[in-house]
Amino acid sequence: MNHTQPTHHQDYREAMQEAARAFLQRHQAEHLGDEQVLFTRAVNHLHLALEVPQYLAENLVGLAYGALRSEGQRLRLDVAASSACTAVLTDPGSGLTFTVPVAVIARHLIDTPARRTLRAVS
Repeated sequence: MNHTQPTHHQDYREAMQEAARAFLQRHQAEHLGDEQVLFTRAVNHLHLALEVPQYLAENLVGLAYGALRSEGQRLRLDVAASSACTAVLTDPGSGLTFTVPVAVIARHLIDTPARRTLRAVS
């Protein structure tokens, strides 16, 4: 088996993630004040219209949302250098590296009263 060619599974995931991204782009102006509704609509679209399993639809919409909101950003997550407890961010333009404990990310982005978690809700 040639490991450089994408598998059918990878092709499917990429196509469905692109469908999620296209949906988010098409409908983002309708939800300027509440991205949670946009996220949920995108998950429902993948699940109901394209018959993507719910768990996978949530995952793919999350990935598409992150890619869409990160366009034009220089910082990148260095997955190889990161660990379960530490995120390593790099700036390819400047060559700088930033190490951020996951606990700090959780404290400032998740464990706050005004947190914005994007997940499918009924």
